Amino acid sequence: MTQPDRFATPEGRSLAYHQSAGAGDGRPGVVFLGGFKSDMGGTKAVWLEDWCRTQGLAFLRFDYSGHGESSEAFTDGCIGDWAQDAQRLITALTEGPQILVGSSMGGWISLLMTQRLGAKVAGLVTIAAAPDFTEDSMWAGFNAAQRAELALGQVALPSDYGEPYIITKRLIEDGRNHLLLRDPIPLGFPVRFLHGTADADVALSVALRLMEAAEGPDIQLRLVKGADHRFSTPECLGLIGTAIQEVLAAL
Repeated sequence: MTQPDRFATPEGRSLAYHQSAGAGDGRPGVVFLGGFKSDMGGTKAVWLEDWCRTQGLAFLRFDYSGHGESSEAFTDGCIGDWAQDAQRLITALTEGPQILVGSSMGGWISLLMTQRLGAKVAGLVTIAAAPDFTEDSMWAGFNAAQRAELALGQVALPSDYGEPYIITKRLIEDGRNHLLLRDPIPLGFPVRFLHGTADADVALSVALRLMEAAEGPDIQLRLVKGADHRFSTPECLGLIGTAIQEVLAAL
């Protein structure tokens, strides 16, 4: 397995990433932004890297701080840190406009990037996007005992993906500084939102709220009946490629 390259941020974090060059024909590159406590070695990220190579598209995948092969502890991080990581890497490592592909929490991060990177963002594809999940899913779902525990610093939540998630007070409080679904979200470029109807982690209502908040000339929501949160079957992966092709064709 190829060792990742590393990027040192001004904040002192060491971020791991893999990057591949495109055909140099002027088309935008593709950046994959992963989910909460996931890493750049996941099925979608690796598949997308291979797919971009076959398409001649430049590609970047990376681990946020506290994730995968990057530095820092997961429990020290928050949405603001991980958005800052993404902004640093995209700005420093990519040339020209990019199509952002955000999965789950990466959907939230990629939406934040559309507000920070200006013309650097040429298009957006999200997969089970989870904007505002720290507030609307986690905090809203905590009972009184969990909220009391969180007030002391952290609370453990069960996970279907392995160890319990340790949710910190800082994660919840910082998340409130980055909420998006309370106001219109201007997206002046081609956008494709993908969401499975069998997603047990991000409710379909989130996709509908996002669609309602999003404002732009070319925005589509694709619902895939029976697809779960991983969205990693061959059919689902193919739909991600199709969505990127549509964004490219619309540019």
